[in-house]
Amino acid sequence: MSVESYWDRYAAGAVEKIGPVEVSIEKGFGWTQYDHHGPGEELLCQPEKTLELGCGCGDTVAYLARKGIDATGLDLSPVQIRTAGERWGDLAGARFLLREAVDHLRTTEERYDAIYSIWGAFWFTDPRRLLPAIRERLSPHGVLVFSQAPAVDGCYGAQGMYGNGFNGKILPVQRWAYSAEMWKGILMHHGFLDVEARVLEAPDPENLGTLIVTARMV
Repeated sequence: MSVESYWDRYAAGAVEKIGPVEVSIEKGFGWTQYDHHGPGEELLCQPEKTLELGCGCGDTVAYLARKGIDATGLDLSPVQIRTAGERWGDLAGARFLLREAVDHLRTTEERYDAIYSIWGAFWFTDPRRLLPAIRERLSPHGVLVFSQAPAVDGCYGAQGMYGNGFNGKILPVQRWAYSAEMWKGILMHHGFLDVEARVLEAPDPENLGTLIVTARMV
């Protein structure tokens, strides 16, 4: 069983929860797991062309396209890409591709003013593979922005889980977690400047916050 099948299974559950297009439009653009909380698309610094790594049902791609931005979203899951196409396929400026992030970045000739990930592919891709590929496809002075769960204290680097649980077929899934300060060092090592990394507190301080990282090209 492939990792793609894991994401298809995840997507099937997610699709049931997304609600109608009107609800997505009302929510707007956000980086956290909480509606109407934290910064919005201003972190992308007014781009003309964007790429989302792990676009899911495509709501944020559609949000940018409605603002006149040339917006592309990638996802590994055929279910997610099909859903995105059904929801937003007629929207000018919005494109959805069934591709793995590093594969697309290494093979496309496109350049992007902003590459971003909202609890998406950035979390599940080795930064040693992903960051050099992103650098090659960002425009001069382009921005990289991503959000994900903060690392558990003391648990850093590659982390594994079994996508089918402990009594199903073996399906290893990896994700990468670092502290905010570690992310700063990793990004600077790969040639990014103006790196800012922080954990944004949840609306309820007792709940999990959101790691948000921004960086610029040299």
